[in-house]
Amino acid sequence: MHYTLRPAGLTDAAAITDLLNEVDRIEIGRPETDLHTVEADLKRPDVDLERDSWLAFHDGRLVAYGLLWDESAGERVDIDHYVLPEHQHAGQLLLDAMEVRALDRARSNGAARAVVHLHLNTEPTLDTGLIEKRGWSVVRRYHVLRRPVDPAVDLVPEVPSGVRLRSCVEEADRSRVHALYQSSFAEHFDFQPRGYEQWLQDVDADVLDWSLVWIAATEELGDVGFLLARNDREAMGWIRSLGVVREARGLGLGGLLLRNAFAAFAARGRDTVGLGVDTSNATGAPALYARHGMAVHFAVDTWEAVLP
Repeated sequence: MHYTLRPAGLTDAAAITDLLNEVDRIEIGRPETDLHTVEADLKRPDVDLERDSWLAFHDGRLVAYGLLWDESAGERVDIDHYVLPEHQHAGQLLLDAMEVRALDRARSNGAARAVVHLHLNTEPTLDTGLIEKRGWSVVRRYHVLRRPVDPAVDLVPEVPSGVRLRSCVEEADRSRVHALYQSSFAEHFDFQPRGYEQWLQDVDADVLDWSLVWIAATEELGDVGFLLARNDREAMGWIRSLGVVREARGLGLGGLLLRNAFAAFAARGRDTVGLGVDTSNATGAPALYARHGMAVHFAVDTWEAVLP
């Protein structure tokens, strides 16, 4: 088959969303990609669309899409890659270009190599045998979890004595959430430190509903935990991140924040809440989510290649 390749532009967002939803239907049984999510990816400040994005067309139809970005300013580079099952050669053409570009970006950061990560559904449309031959291997597994919520059942939890929850409405509170995120996630796999302004861009601060972001504090320790959720995904309410600093773990604050989010989403008319979790998370997060009724929706593997 003959394929036409070109970079993506912002005007391609709708077509890319359609492609990703077609991949969703194959991999997880229903479309779950929103247009605004694709647009946000294309607008990332660490993406040069002319050099860091790829579209592959066959007979005028978009059949593969790739995006590359660099959060680390070092050797770590991330890519997204989507291809329809019957167009594996198009997927390989994109991988050829993306690997070259990944090494170029890492070297421009002063690194001698590129460590590239790609997240794929555990039953992906991409033939993983093709990337195994290129030296890629799985280094981590994540679960996307979901749970039904009901306003009659998921009520605002009672806050224990000595604990306080507050919504993140003031600028100072946003800064505190950033600091808590950096502290509580510092030991997590693949964590990339982010400055405050970079983090605001990551969470789409300009459009984020900050009333769905909460800080947990104790009388003894002060601000020690946070939960950042968003209500702009069509498929379900989404908990983007939940963290508690090391010295406050084991006090039940993670569960409190989680139940508070369930209640908030239920009150807003949502029927499902989801989140993603590293299955090898050492802080006990998978068990916490299981205790609160969250079940596996689908699984995602992190594939890694070290170039050259």
